[in-house]
Amino acid sequence: MNPKNFFAELKRRNVYKVAVAYLVAAWLIIQIATQVFPFFEIPNWAVRLVVLLLILGFPIVLVLSWAFEITPEGIKRESEITPNESITDHTGRKIVGITFLLAIAAAAMLAFQLFHNRSPAKQQASTISTLEPPAAIPAKSIAVLPFDNLSDDKSNAYFAEGIQDEILTRLSKIAALKVISRTSTQRYKSAPDSLRDIGKQLGVANVLEGSVQKISNAVHVNVQLIRAATDEHIWAESYNRKLDDVFAVEGEVASTIAEQLNARLTGAEQKAIADKPTQNVDAYNAYLRGLSIEHNEYDYAAYQRAAEAYAQAVQLDPKFALAWARLAVIRSFLYFNSVERSVNSPAAVQEAADRAMTLSPEAGESWIARGAYLYRISRDFTGAVRAYQEAQKRLPNNSFLLQNLAFVQRRLGHWEEAGAEFQKALQLDPRDVSLLCSIGGEFYNYLRRFDAAKATLNRALEIAPDSEEAHAYKAGVFQNEGRLAEAAQELERVPEDSTDVYIVGARVTQAMYERHFDRAISVIQRKISSVPPGQALESYTELDVVQLGFCQEWTGRHAEAEQSFARAIHGIKPTPDTIVAPEANGLPFTLALAYAGLGQKQKALEQAQQAVNNYATDAVERPSAVAMLAQIQALFGDHDAAIAALPQLLQVPGGLNVADLKFNPFWDPLRKDPRFEKLISAPRPQQ
Repeated sequence: MNPKNFFAELKRRNVYKVAVAYLVAAWLIIQIATQVFPFFEIPNWAVRLVVLLLILGFPIVLVLSWAFEITPEGIKRESEITPNESITDHTGRKIVGITFLLAIAAAAMLAFQLFHNRSPAKQQASTISTLEPPAAIPAKSIAVLPFDNLSDDKSNAYFAEGIQDEILTRLSKIAALKVISRTSTQRYKSAPDSLRDIGKQLGVANVLEGSVQKISNAVHVNVQLIRAATDEHIWAESYNRKLDDVFAVEGEVASTIAEQLNARLTGAEQKAIADKPTQNVDAYNAYLRGLSIEHNEYDYAAYQRAAEAYAQAVQLDPKFALAWARLAVIRSFLYFNSVERSVNSPAAVQEAADRAMTLSPEAGESWIARGAYLYRISRDFTGAVRAYQEAQKRLPNNSFLLQNLAFVQRRLGHWEEAGAEFQKALQLDPRDVSLLCSIGGEFYNYLRRFDAAKATLNRALEIAPDSEEAHAYKAGVFQNEGRLAEAAQELERVPEDSTDVYIVGARVTQAMYERHFDRAISVIQRKISSVPPGQALESYTELDVVQLGFCQEWTGRHAEAEQSFARAIHGIKPTPDTIVAPEANGLPFTLALAYAGLGQKQKALEQAQQAVNNYATDAVERPSAVAMLAQIQALFGDHDAAIAALPQLLQVPGGLNVADLKFNPFWDPLRKDPRFEKLISAPRPQQ
């Protein structure tokens, strides 16, 4: 066939028009599938199947449009139709009309998608655009309020807390229930005045109240399940048991509550809530003491005592998997924050995590321990996500787990996924001030969503008006916005002598931004003097010591500055062979800044570059490492390299803000460079 005739025939038979119509229709179908299928929880493979079928259908449709023609009598083979009977022109006009309508629908779909697209930072954080509990309260939801300690010996309060916590933990393993975390419920009395208000605040339909009395080896436990909205008592029971049989009580209570709320249990859930964690009463007591310390005291010294209690528990019962798991988690946290790394060593954390997994491979707590090791010790963030997701299958109501999963997702740069996990955690722990501070003061702040950050921190302050952590984070948000007067007002709401690490950090930043270096020196020296003699400084305070050195240098106290820099270097790297491993708060680049303070250019630049390499896969810490390298380059006169790093740092989550470039004295060497001035004066996009 003559090629010209062939293409003319394609045109006559409307093959081109059919192809265009098919492609427009296929695109529209794919868009509808991708938008609608997830709403009905249709799996992703169904979308892929639709795409594959549409691709396979394209050549088939073209062949059919060539071989067949639509006539008033129906579809006929093209070879059977004489030219005077052909109505291809009429059919072609219909195809064009249909294509036009499809194109309008496709354009509307595209406009809808473009309208809803936002800047990357906003899109990444959209999953937690609101922090309010859902209006509809699930019928199968419960909060376990603090249990009364009726024992004559008030030192047994930890035991009552432990019973409450174990009942809550067992309930939280039931996927059909929504169970509020202890952090939120512990803010209430054991028998509050208005359960209706508590139900609304926590987003639950039911409340469990209880009391525990421990006399020698006997335990009396009383519990009652109450419908929050009506104060109706649904169920109540009293248990009198020997101490070594108290585990059965915890399991029975959890099972009965599930039955009363019509929550169906799987076989695995029934086994999980009935299991006895240990047969050793003394080991269990030590374990409960560790939990009580963790839940009621919030500093490194307290966490070290909790670790000692868990270590005692596993010494008394080496087969106590839950105690091994908690020991792994808390030691990983202490190592991550550079607290007694000789005791809380990678080997010690790995041993505890491995023992938990070996003893109880199906327990969610064992998978949390493995996730903690992978996250904080080996820095295998992808592996940690997998471990936490395995734990999630077994602990569907565990806010602590969801928060840690969010923390790891952040470090992978998966900001949207992290936001989703934070939202889930907040639904289970709506009055956890530390969680709200993490979301507002860190997550939103990293994404430069400053209004959302302040709103979240305001909610934390509504719950705990005296929270120094929340005030410090809120001051930090104002500082990032360049609103120093408001930041100062926020810091004035905290006692002047506070040595909280977050308050100290915010006050030092404020003083440095305002060029009040003597005030910064005073704040840091007060913090250092609060540390007991002989106790190693944690990583936040090591950074304070380095900043102390620079403030002393800027005020002409050169000898004192050298002493501060040398002290920081010795604290971070006590011997030439000491390996400064990456951890939560940037010790590797703090060390580089200390070298720079002493004028050791080569050491400073090499260590700063090493820190950038250390945090290469860490989306949270890498921007800080790159910024510190740029500051050191600026200090030593390499302005080109320093300025080259700034545009990207002003864009990435967790990077720099224009306010820091404007006010931070570390950028003073660049102030006369027109490129730097342009960065400061350029309008920033609305966050």
